[in-house]
Amino acid sequence: GTFTDFVWLEGNGRFRIHKQLSTPIDPATAILEGMAYLGVGEETAVVHGTTVATNALLERRGAKVALITTAGFTDVLAIGRQNRPDIYALVPQKGAPLVPRAWRLGVQERVTAEGEVLVRLGEAEIEAVVAKIVTSEIEAVAVCLLFSFLHPEHEQMIGERLRAHPDWGERVLSLSTEILPEYREYERTAVTVMNAYVAPKMSRYLGRLARGVAPRPLTVMQSNGGLIPAATASEQAIRTALSGPAGGVVGAQYVAGLSGYEQIITFDMGGTSTDVALCPGRLPLTTDGEIVSLPLRLPIIDIHTVGAGGGSLAHVDMGGVLQVGPQSAGAAPGPICYGVQEVETLPEVARLGADLWVTTTDANVVLGYLQAAHFLGGEMRLDKERAEEALGRLGQEMGGVSAVVAAWAVVSVAQATMERAIRRISVERGYDPRDFTLVAFGGAGPLHGCALAEGLGVNRVLVPAVPGVLSALGMLVAAPTKDFSQTMMVRLESGDEVVAAELAGVQARLRARGEREMVAEGYDADVLSYRYELDMRYAGQSHELTVVVEAENRVGVVIEAFHAAHERRYGYRQTAMVEVVTARLAVVAEALAPTLAYSEPSEGDGRQAQVGEELVWFGGDEGLKTRIYERSLLRAGDELPGPAVVVQYDTTTVVRPGWVATVDGYDNLILVRKGV
Repeated sequence: GTFTDFVWLEGNGRFRIHKQLSTPIDPATAILEGMAYLGVGEETAVVHGTTVATNALLERRGAKVALITTAGFTDVLAIGRQNRPDIYALVPQKGAPLVPRAWRLGVQERVTAEGEVLVRLGEAEIEAVVAKIVTSEIEAVAVCLLFSFLHPEHEQMIGERLRAHPDWGERVLSLSTEILPEYREYERTAVTVMNAYVAPKMSRYLGRLARGVAPRPLTVMQSNGGLIPAATASEQAIRTALSGPAGGVVGAQYVAGLSGYEQIITFDMGGTSTDVALCPGRLPLTTDGEIVSLPLRLPIIDIHTVGAGGGSLAHVDMGGVLQVGPQSAGAAPGPICYGVQEVETLPEVARLGADLWVTTTDANVVLGYLQAAHFLGGEMRLDKERAEEALGRLGQEMGGVSAVVAAWAVVSVAQATMERAIRRISVERGYDPRDFTLVAFGGAGPLHGCALAEGLGVNRVLVPAVPGVLSALGMLVAAPTKDFSQTMMVRLESGDEVVAAELAGVQARLRARGEREMVAEGYDADVLSYRYELDMRYAGQSHELTVVVEAENRVGVVIEAFHAAHERRYGYRQTAMVEVVTARLAVVAEALAPTLAYSEPSEGDGRQAQVGEELVWFGGDEGLKTRIYERSLLRAGDELPGPAVVVQYDTTTVVRPGWVATVDGYDNLILVRKGV
């Protein structure tokens, strides 16, 4: 993004935050400069969340990749699942595969769906593909053979021969049996290829960063909310594809848990998009993710994203309807109130027109939610007059309404988009949002927290102490985690001892592998914990549900756990046979995060933190006199009745009429609706 965020947790439980302008050519430069600015000592461990892998996929700037697969199946990447994202497109357009046809190489070998070798891989086949690759400019190789998750020997033979070749050099090798040993050929191939595509770039980047932060240890945030060593992230880079948003969910769960709130909905609103996730007492994990229209079948935090952010552009469409987003003003030129002088050169201007350039942030300024003199701690003054002019022009397009009414409409439409996103992850999945606490963070989340909660019937909003850099804080409290999986494809019947023994055997092998690898990375076996899961379905279904189980669970208990999960998600259960498709294991080491500082709350009214009073519009005919507070001057126990606006360096919190904000012992703002 525009900024690189830093949170430095010191030994006393206090933290320092910093924002450093990013250096896109080499992100490591900004990190090292920021650490030098903070004066981070050599004894401090470094945890890193990165978008290097994400950007390489989004921008199609990864490595030159070759794919080795079973002869006759080299076009699986191009065929895919034949899904149509736009079902009404008469001529649907699909993106080009990450591997061009010339470098999708087939070898004569075949393993059956039962794991039996039908055609053995010969030496001549291996030599032919190895010779072609080592004499080319290929930077990475993905190997994904048919049913290799049942018989990995053929992939291992190719891998050993490639790595042993004297001309192999610094190329990267990705075997599907190491990345994703699961059934579904297209998904397994896609993930393996994506890993090969981004691994060389990630390996070079993390190598530079590791040398720069040495002798400090370096770990990297995964998409599943856990940490892995930098060396592992270099080899399995695809596991970091969503590490930034994952850090926000982990951070939100941590700070809310400290304050006693276990069931939360995370609401992370930034400049271009909003990320939401539902945490029913645990991190919400899924293996049904997607990135750049490719399946991401690895364990990731289940985050739903919509194109509504502070920079979302508002306009009236041809039918006279106000639209907000998903197009965004981005960091440059940004909202009108940032003082941008020239917008005519931007692509969106040709469609919207320079006179109609207006964003959600501009609307928040006009309504008084964002205070022009208190933005970024007073380091950047917002141009309220230009924002009012822009909203006035939009108001004319809307039928001659005032700038304030137009601003209210823009904010309302944006909030409706975000409300639908939260209903999708809660109501549509069998959860009542009224049972949860909304955790609002990101640069713009606390601006809209109360209003969004009212629309959902939620009665409590928590705003963390450092909402603008919560993703970075989340990475400091994450635990080292490694995921393992193995496809089984067995049907369950209560009392079936053979199947029970097979299931226990797979779980035991996964545990042994997980413990071995975590111990090799320096973790004590005595502090490791294990989370067992099964991907299950009714016979005949083509989709699975992931069910948490115990290693000692009887088959009957596992079956009932799936019935209950299916009924919660879809509203019914069947009498059909239940199948286990894939066994999963997460091995988690003890988190080493220090405890945040705590202050015993005492009654206060926040008077010492009041820095002004302004008119703020909350609907109705006119604005309300609203107190403005500086958050850094608030103390634990201070109570602020709405309406109020709380300003700080990294965000602004709006306390609507009918709400009361209280500062808890961890410096979180707890916003509660009066009478609840």
